[in-house]
Amino acid sequence: MGGKKKLGIKQMEKQQTSKAASDKVKEKKAALPQKKTTISIIPPDAKDQKVVAEVKKMGVLTPYTVATRYGIRMSVAKDFLEQLETNGAIQQVSGSHNLKIYKAEA
Repeated sequence: MGGKKKLGIKQMEKQQTSKAASDKVKEKKAALPQKKTTISIIPPDAKDQKVVAEVKKMGVLTPYTVATRYGIRMSVAKDFLEQLETNGAIQQVSGSHNLKIYKAEA
């Protein structure tokens, strides 16, 4: 039966100020450039003693922690951890086909 009720002056002012504030926030969000990182496909050397010592200092070794630490892909991190395991630097604690968890050899 009727239609949309006509807004009062105060209600129109509130609507305009809130819209202007939300537009400013949207402009600020759009203006911020996003940092783009390049992910390497070359793993660190598994036989380098500095790298092995650094990996041993990490508490829990998962492919994700290694990939974020060295800026490499997840598949490369998995291969790197397998190389370290064959070298005897780390030991697999738990794992399935999805995720493997390693710890440093004592």
